[in-house]
Amino acid sequence: MSDAHNTSVSIATDEPTRSGTGGATGITEDTISTPPPFPDRARKTVVRPGDRIFGSLASGSAVLISVIIGAIAVFLVWRAVPALQRNQVNFLTSRDWITQDITDMAFGVLDLFQVTVLVSFFALFLAMPVALGIAIFLTSYCPDRLRKPLAYVIDLLAAVPSIVYGLWGMLVLAPFLRPVAEWLNTTLAWFPLFATGSGSIVGGGTIFTAGIVLAVMILPTIAAVSREVFVQTPTAHIEGALALGATRWEVVRTTVIPFGKSGYISGSMLGLGRALGETMALYLILRTTSQAFSWSLFDGGATIASKIALGYAEFNNDIQAGAYIAAGLVLFVLTFVVNAAARMIVAGKKD
Repeated sequence: MSDAHNTSVSIATDEPTRSGTGGATGITEDTISTPPPFPDRARKTVVRPGDRIFGSLASGSAVLISVIIGAIAVFLVWRAVPALQRNQVNFLTSRDWITQDITDMAFGVLDLFQVTVLVSFFALFLAMPVALGIAIFLTSYCPDRLRKPLAYVIDLLAAVPSIVYGLWGMLVLAPFLRPVAEWLNTTLAWFPLFATGSGSIVGGGTIFTAGIVLAVMILPTIAAVSREVFVQTPTAHIEGALALGATRWEVVRTTVIPFGKSGYISGSMLGLGRALGETMALYLILRTTSQAFSWSLFDGGATIASKIALGYAEFNNDIQAGAYIAAGLVLFVLTFVVNAAARMIVAGKKD
């Protein structure tokens, strides 16, 4: 009776005797099979053909883009070197641009570079706060029935051709801004940005007018990217702020803007990239001048892109065209520097 009772207890408690004689249940160590500790590691990872194809296409696309960018850089350097070898002045510090005689060329990019930087950053300074306000309004304040129509109208600004912006700026905006420009020049002439420059305030062909037109052109790009990032703010963050008693503006300030700050900066850099390379609008608005650039918003001049457009008649000669290609190379490098700076800013804002 006691042996039968012990055997039944052993089986019921699922504790087999592991002695060499087999014990009451007859189960030995040799008959117990232990499963491998990590069965998943023993299996090989199976890569599906679709994943392999997609990975190859993605890698190939990245390599292709890198090769194309490298080829563009090589082309610019290759075509610019013969003209730079004939240049009689320093290309980076000279203000002259004399390329008619290929045996006595004297051309520099200093004024072009300065005008490009000033008009682009002035446009960015005007467009960034307006675009931020538009993005916040569309995501947090706008009624639902108006949100999509307003967003669509703002996006349409990006579809307007640049030459139309140029005509509008020259014929409509410049006369409208004339009183404002004259007041700024009269009242704030002590400040270098508003000092009397080489351009004509009456004619409107100044950096002041060009920068405002350029700000309108890059506004939809910055606003669209910012809006798409702000709308991705986690609902839990917004509801948590509301539950703590935050007002609508406090919700925007403490949750929406911090979450979308990197996207807002990225969109601004995209807009700046377009401003740096804009050609036709500035070609129509800015008035060229022989006076030196003085960092005034009422200066005339030309950007690198508009200067290249102005000199298209000289492109039939490889040496003369090389001078303009050298200027394009500077713009190419400037764009890379701006993008690298933007990536550093965005990376710093993630923490």
